[in-house]
Amino acid sequence: MKTAFVTGASSGIGRATAVALAKAGYQLVVTGRRRERLDELAAELAPVPVQVLTFDVRDRAAVDAAVATLPEALRAPDVLVNNAGGAHGLSPIQAGDPADWDQMLDANVRGLLNVTHALLPGMTARHAGFILNIGSIAGQEAYANGNVYCATKAAVQMLTKTMRLDLLPTGVRVAEVNPGAVETEFSQVRFKGDEARAAKVYEGFEPLKPEDIAEVIVFMVTRPPHVTIAEVLVLAGAQGAATTINRK
Repeated sequence: MKTAFVTGASSGIGRATAVALAKAGYQLVVTGRRRERLDELAAELAPVPVQVLTFDVRDRAAVDAAVATLPEALRAPDVLVNNAGGAHGLSPIQAGDPADWDQMLDANVRGLLNVTHALLPGMTARHAGFILNIGSIAGQEAYANGNVYCATKAAVQMLTKTMRLDLLPTGVRVAEVNPGAVETEFSQVRFKGDEARAAKVYEGFEPLKPEDIAEVIVFMVTRPPHVTIAEVLVLAGAQGAATTINRK
């Protein structure tokens, strides 16, 4: 049975991806900070084998320690989905909170690097594997008040491209999915739990669902070894650009 390692699997795109990969025949390692949600996911996916790891991707020592507890086969997954991350705040740069900046830089960029670094030795040793990074349309288009979040997702895009070049001789493929407007906990986190403000982000149109992105991810990682779908941008039907949405 093939194996998949999914970060940020306690909700949203990460959770939907874990479910979709399980249905596609993968055994799973699911990670996040909310143990109870991960345990619920593992119970839901039974009898598919699911290993739960609880850590913060920003903490390199915690990532390394958690990965070290896995059986050797799970430390060299067929698929790694770097999903963990998020947006914190929506302010012009002059009014931004440096604590928010640190959160985004550490989770969206360093977190991706920490997990990838921990798993790459096993993947490169067997000359196979697929790394799928979750980017964003925000990494391709700047928008007002997006500043640091946009910068971190632009970094993910460039990391994906350079990782693909570096890993080309090893047989490990690397790709990126860039979602547009997806209704998840994303806006609740960005607006510090302000559910009313978060709900307004998705008013007047039908946003993407996490399952929509998960379906694309499964398609990408299940292509034969001679095929790499390197980059996909997925928009809601009512969305033309990062902040251009046809609201009814």
